[in-house]
Amino acid sequence: MRNSILWAASVACLVGCGRGAIVSTNALPLKRVVIYRNGVAYFERTGRVDGDDVRFKMRQSEVGDFLATLAVMEEGGSSVRAAAFPLVDEDAPVKPRDQMTEDEKHDLKTVVLSLDGKRHDLRVGYVAESPVWKPSYRLVVRTGGEAELQAWGIVQNLSGEDWKNVSLSLVAGAPLAFQAQLGEAVIPQRPIVTDTGEVIAAVPKGDTSLQQAQKDHDGDGIADEADQEQRTEEKPMAPGRHRVAATTPAANTRGGAGGGGAGSANGQRNLEHARRLPPPPPPPRDPNGPRDLRSLAAIAMEGGTTRYDLPTLVTIPDKSATMVMLAVKRVPGEAIFLFAPDGGVADSTTHPFRVVRFANRTGGALERGPIAVFEQGAFLGQGMVDPLPEGATATVPFALERALAVEQERKFDQLNERVAKIENSELTIERDAVTQTKYRIRNGTDTPAKLLVRHPRQTSAHLFQPPKDTEDNIGTGSALVPTHVDPRQTTELVVDERQTMRLGADWFSVIADNAIKAYIADSKSNKDVASKLSGAWSYRDQILALREARQKLAQEQLDLGNQTEETRRNLRAIATNKSADALRAKLTARLGDMATRMDDITKHLVETDSKLAEIGVRFKEAIREIKLGS
Repeated sequence: MRNSILWAASVACLVGCGRGAIVSTNALPLKRVVIYRNGVAYFERTGRVDGDDVRFKMRQSEVGDFLATLAVMEEGGSSVRAAAFPLVDEDAPVKPRDQMTEDEKHDLKTVVLSLDGKRHDLRVGYVAESPVWKPSYRLVVRTGGEAELQAWGIVQNLSGEDWKNVSLSLVAGAPLAFQAQLGEAVIPQRPIVTDTGEVIAAVPKGDTSLQQAQKDHDGDGIADEADQEQRTEEKPMAPGRHRVAATTPAANTRGGAGGGGAGSANGQRNLEHARRLPPPPPPPRDPNGPRDLRSLAAIAMEGGTTRYDLPTLVTIPDKSATMVMLAVKRVPGEAIFLFAPDGGVADSTTHPFRVVRFANRTGGALERGPIAVFEQGAFLGQGMVDPLPEGATATVPFALERALAVEQERKFDQLNERVAKIENSELTIERDAVTQTKYRIRNGTDTPAKLLVRHPRQTSAHLFQPPKDTEDNIGTGSALVPTHVDPRQTTELVVDERQTMRLGADWFSVIADNAIKAYIADSKSNKDVASKLSGAWSYRDQILALREARQKLAQEQLDLGNQTEETRRNLRAIATNKSADALRAKLTARLGDMATRMDDITKHLVETDSKLAEIGVRFKEAIREIKLGS
């Protein structure tokens, strides 16, 4: 197997036919190309120049970018004195095509680098337009939670010249680049003001991303994870165990290959029968990477971006494309299920996707691109990998699984009253607004299913006691919650989200009672505040008891008033009936008893109201002295 960086032969490209070279010169051959993901590439030319200048030809539209990014590195004693270029004369008459030079026909301009000195060993670099390189991935799922990740890059050469034996690098990420118009004359309008100089109105703000250090408990400078991998690879075989080579069919027959008797005859007949059978089909094969890993690109991190440097020189003819292998790496990976309703896939509201899940352990960032998934020699499907930083984990759907069904329901509640603030005799309570989403998953297959639920997160809410290994992705507004479903079984997964809310509370409400008692009982509470609240709460309990007693007295007073009125109506009804003297006497006595009780109730009500007023003042004075929170 030939170990080559160029996996696919260059193919003809029809785009850009008839276009001249973006930038060309006969003095300095192209030696290095760095392609970015934002439509530009860095070109570097190196060589010795015998003349006093170097002439570059380029289209008028490229002059600005060339001048804005031109970098001259002098290896000899020479130097560049000036870079001259023509301007567009808008007043010049248009020449007939038959009178134009070849450069004028192709709108080519010449930029001249004037040199100074005798030795002209130069290295000239510049940026020009170029098609973005396109990533493509293969993931081969293995057993034991491992997978092989292959990263490829597709490069297109539309520069107008062949790239012969150049050093090629691909950069993941898109550094800021813009079209410069340095090759065009600009005379801006000038206001008539005094000269105050040039002032920068605001200082640009930069961003810094820090890499997390890996754990190294033994202090050997090697991460714990790498130590574990090395120990696994070097683990000796158990005593008494040996590697056994595969045996032939004859050696497996009874009596052995060299034995005699019936066993030997049976073995011979079995061998002859096996020879007459057609050979078994070869086992399915997964796409494999190169055996010589030295042919892979070197991966480096610079300025927060990932660069892939190909180890050998590359030749890519003009108007052609080439596919190069960038990385092959064993990474943690597995094929599982993901419930993530998608508006573009109708059945995804009740059925999960089949997904492949893997961690990026390539040493660099992965760009967005298609991925083909294989397992046990079978092609499972395709998906799309989003930009994936080093160490991050991707979950890529590639099919819909209808043998698993998911139902969901949601309920809301408010729980856990807490004292948040006490000021100016006003009480503020914190409560948890609880949203519980229940996922009911049914597994209709004969195999267990590992499932992730992509739960849409509520803004400002937090997950309360989430299941183990839950991934809360704040940036995407979702959480990946794992669960397991046995064959032919149904399981329930509850996702609890809670959001703290503040509200003013009446001191005599139930939620205030729960919050204050919880604060008093909490050993971490402010002792002085807890003591004052405890004293105030004794007044509150008295007030509630007096209110309850007064309510009972008021209700009894109301009932007695109704009974008194009814008794008086009955007396009026029998006032002229001489045979009802005994009944009149009974009703009259009842009226007297009710009047006596009414007087007692009125007296107790007055006393209760007086006591309530007193305790109420004491309670207000007690809470007036309490201040908590801010």
